[in-house]
Amino acid sequence: MCMDTKLEPIVKNIQEKFGAKLEEFRDEVHLFVKPGQIVEVLTQLRDEEHFELLSVLNAVDYFPQTAPRFHVVYQLTSISRNLSLQVRVPVNEDNPKLPTVTGVFAVANWRERELLDMFGIEFEGHPDPRRILTPEGMEGHPLRRDFPLGYEEPQFTFNFDEIRVQKPSPKE
Repeated sequence: MCMDTKLEPIVKNIQEKFGAKLEEFRDEVHLFVKPGQIVEVLTQLRDEEHFELLSVLNAVDYFPQTAPRFHVVYQLTSISRNLSLQVRVPVNEDNPKLPTVTGVFAVANWRERELLDMFGIEFEGHPDPRRILTPEGMEGHPLRRDFPLGYEEPQFTFNFDEIRVQKPSPKE
């Protein structure tokens, strides 16, 4: 392991207290916690370990895998200690819900709304659970790997005639 020595006691503490699983990948430390623990884990990391900044809140879709289909990724930064830590929460496809962390990090408000909009992951207790990037009434979630793309094939010299036939043209 090549984990930063300042990060080791923090990781061990979270592992012992919450049963978090550790993974290191390309010099990044990832802690996996259960959905019901995320608020308490982030609160402890903020208050006791001085991770003042939620720098990233995003998700990864592992479709066609369904259990877990998603990982919600919380990237925390301790500016005062110059440390970075990633907390991941696996979420199943059949019930993509997590408790909101807006009470721990206010910046999570819009980021959780973005995850609801783009991935369909709901955050229980969120103060304003509305779409933020797509119009109301839109079906589906654009960042899911099973979202239909509906693209148009690019036109090149070798397929010019095939594409030209498909495109509408003005009447002469």
